[in-house]
Amino acid sequence: MGGLDEQRVTLAAKFAAILPHLDERQRRLLIGAEARSLGRGGIRAVARAAGVREGTVSLGVRELDSGEAPLGRVRRAGGGRKRLVDREPALRDALLALVEPDVRGDPMSPLRWTCKSTRKLADELTRQGYRIGPDTVGDLLREEGFSLQGNAKILEGKQHPDRDAQFRYLNDQARHHQDAGQPVISVDTKKKELVGPFKNHGREWEPKGQPVAVDTHDFPDRELGKAVPYGIYDIAADTGWVNVGTDHDTAAFAVESIRRWWNGAGHSTYPAADRLLITADVGGSNGYRTRTWKTELAQLATETGLGRVSKVDLEVR
Repeated sequence: MGGLDEQRVTLAAKFAAILPHLDERQRRLLIGAEARSLGRGGIRAVARAAGVREGTVSLGVRELDSGEAPLGRVRRAGGGRKRLVDREPALRDALLALVEPDVRGDPMSPLRWTCKSTRKLADELTRQGYRIGPDTVGDLLREEGFSLQGNAKILEGKQHPDRDAQFRYLNDQARHHQDAGQPVISVDTKKKELVGPFKNHGREWEPKGQPVAVDTHDFPDRELGKAVPYGIYDIAADTGWVNVGTDHDTAAFAVESIRRWWNGAGHSTYPAADRLLITADVGGSNGYRTRTWKTELAQLATETGLGRVSKVDLEVR
């Protein structure tokens, strides 16, 4: 659990134990003091831990900063302005009517999410006659079991009827080679990167007002080109090896990367090897239809003395 989550759980436990024993103003002052001690982001963290509006926490902070003397009286329980959802009973149903058509996932799940933003939902509800802001919309969605979530890649599409048998065969081939002391590698081209002063996501510490200057456009440099990393993973040794080119992701480049791995690491790791099993997908430089890929592999087998280079396509269509 991260530091922020632990802090929120601690605050929630503290508030659950103390707040029921305090009057309304004392509760505001307590949560205001906690928010002020946390610094930036403290108002939101305290509001969620205490189960109150962020505006209530902000009011507590302002009351602390004002230095006002104790009032000497306590407002009767249940006093004060009612929640908007209590004043407008139809608001909750109006909000759910907006989000239900776009809900993703199992409708019975306690975690549901909508692709509409709280601001857009608030604008639409305001157009319908409800005076509501994005924060209140977010609070109502959380009460209804919604949460912000990303997409999950779990839909695989149509399955081949022999899919399981095919992968069992691939696994048996790899295990047979490994048991015989023969190398088994998995190869793939990794994400290509522009070479030069280009913008990247993320931030780093620099003198204030002096960010690193980069190109305004992401056009590849004609001289430097792109960095093309070709990864080779030795399954038995559990080690990775990467060859980086600056030209194109071709079949010749792919086999040259394997050649350099064999000469630099593979030969010393498997001195008695006479075969090499390569697992790969079926696209790009190592595609099963690429004649150059097969020709270059045959030439590599002759050069290295492996005798036979076996290639298995992991992509089952």
